[in-house]
Amino acid sequence: MLFSFNFFLFNLEKKSLSIIFNNWLNIFSSFYFLILGLVIDNIGLKKGSFFFPLVFSVFMFVLGLNMIGLIPYSYTVTSHFIVTFTFSFSLFLGINILTMLIHGLNSFSLFLPGGTSIVLAFLLVPIELISYIFRPISLSIRLFANMMAGHTLLKVIAGFGLTLMTMNSFYFILHYVPLLMLVPLLLLEVGVALIQAFVFSILISMYLNDAINLH
Repeated sequence: MLFSFNFFLFNLEKKSLSIIFNNWLNIFSSFYFLILGLVIDNIGLKKGSFFFPLVFSVFMFVLGLNMIGLIPYSYTVTSHFIVTFTFSFSLFLGINILTMLIHGLNSFSLFLPGGTSIVLAFLLVPIELISYIFRPISLSIRLFANMMAGHTLLKVIAGFGLTLMTMNSFYFILHYVPLLMLVPLLLLEVGVALIQAFVFSILISMYLNDAINLH
């Protein structure tokens, strides 16, 4: 089934309903279908439709925080590990609670693949347990490291250009070089912000799939 996003505006004076088409709404619609396809591919159509609002909210939230950091004199929240870890751990904890509510004690089968012999179980269970515990840590490090690296590079180049502007005439002319470099770097950071939000949503979908289907 296809959906379309439009902005409905009700005119109180004329008592009429009008539809406004906006490029921003088209972008929002593209994000909607992107995450919808992602959730269906990872979780399935029936179960994925139930968890789609969660994954889509996570995507828009992370993307919004990443994009806000590109505004001059703003603050990049996702470039700090404590913020990304708190958010990742909260989602991880909620997914584990969901797993226990659905499967009960059978949730521990995540750490022991089917058909594994008893001898291999003593080796695989600790490995699977450690990798499972490190999920929120790797999730948060991936996000904060990428955002911090790109924003740090932008600040260094912008500071270098500002320093050249305060010097004599010859160096003042050179300040246009770092300023011109900021344009492609800024576009690159927009792409990184979008990709990191998408990767974050992919991993959350995969973790939800493990919680629901015990893969």
